[in-house]
Amino acid sequence: MNKKILAGIAAVAITAAAFAAWRMWSGQQVQELSLRELEVTTGAISETVSTTGVVEPRNRLKIQSSIAGRVEEIMVDEGALVAEGDRLAMLSSTERAALLDAARLNDQSEQEYWEEVYKKTVILSPIDAQVIVRSIEPGQTVTTSDSLFVLSDRLIVTAYVDETDIGRVAEGQAASISLDAYPDITVTGRIDHIHYESHLENNVNIYDVDIIPDTIPEVYRSGMSATVDIVVEEKNDALLLPPEALQSIDGKTVVMQRSRGHDTASPSWEYVEVTSGLQNEHAVEIVDGLEAGDHVFVENGGFVLSEKNGGTNPFMPSRKR
Repeated sequence: MNKKILAGIAAVAITAAAFAAWRMWSGQQVQELSLRELEVTTGAISETVSTTGVVEPRNRLKIQSSIAGRVEEIMVDEGALVAEGDRLAMLSSTERAALLDAARLNDQSEQEYWEEVYKKTVILSPIDAQVIVRSIEPGQTVTTSDSLFVLSDRLIVTAYVDETDIGRVAEGQAASISLDAYPDITVTGRIDHIHYESHLENNVNIYDVDIIPDTIPEVYRSGMSATVDIVVEEKNDALLLPPEALQSIDGKTVVMQRSRGHDTASPSWEYVEVTSGLQNEHAVEIVDGLEAGDHVFVENGGFVLSEKNGGTNPFMPSRKR
C-alpha cells in the first residue's frame, strides 16, 4: 500500500464502530454523513495578495507664479493634456495691472499702447502632463505663494501592503486594479516601486507599493479608492481541488479518496496524505499524492440527531450529579 495512505482506514473503522455503538445506545434515528464526489482536474491557479489603495499622481507638480499680480487669461481646464512649454495662463504684474486700469480711464489708444509696451507674464508647463487642479479664475489677484495649477505626469495606484505580506511582493509583479466607484472596470498593471519606509496604521506597519496601470481609463481621478490584487505566483496545468476537499488530521493534510479497485456503484474511500501548493479562495494546488482523474469525496454535512426521543451524545462531557 502507498506509504502516503495513512492509518486513517483503521481510524475510519474505529469511528464507524463507535458510531454504530452510539446508535444502539441512544436508540435514535440519525442522518448519516453525506458525501459528494469530485474529480481532480488541471488548470491555472494564481496566489494573490489582496489589499486596498488609492489613485494618485506619480509626480504631483504645483505651479506657482513668479510675480504677484492679476490673472488675465487662462488657457487650460482641469483634465487637459499639456506638453512641455505649453501656455497655461497669462498674468499682469501688480504694476502693469494698475497702469492698465489707469489707462482705461483715458482713451482706447492709450490702453492699447501700454498693453503693447508692457507685456503680460506667461505661465508655462514645465513637463508633459495632465492638469488635475485649476485653482484660479480670470481677474483673480494672486501672490507668489499661491498655487495656480497642479500637474501630474501620469496617474498611478498606490497600494497599502501589510508587513506580513510585503516579503511576497516584488517589483515587476502583475496586479489587477478595480475602483470602488467603478467596480466593473478592471485594469491590469505592474509593480514599479516598493517604498523603503513604512507608516503605522491601526498598529500595523504598512508599506506603500506603486503600481503603474497599463492603461488609464477616462474615469480615473486622483484620490479614488481602489481594490488591488497583486499576483505573487501563478502556475498553469496544476492539479486542482476546491479548498473544502482538504482536511487536517494529526498535523497532516489529507483528502478522502475513492479506494482503487472497488465497485463504482458502491464506492469506498480512504484517507490519503497530499502535499498542497498554491492556494486561493477558489482552488488549491495538489503538488503530490494525487493524479489527474483521481476522485475524492467532500463532506456535505455531518451527523444530525433526529428530533425524536431526545437524547444526549455519550461522547460529550456530562456534569456529575
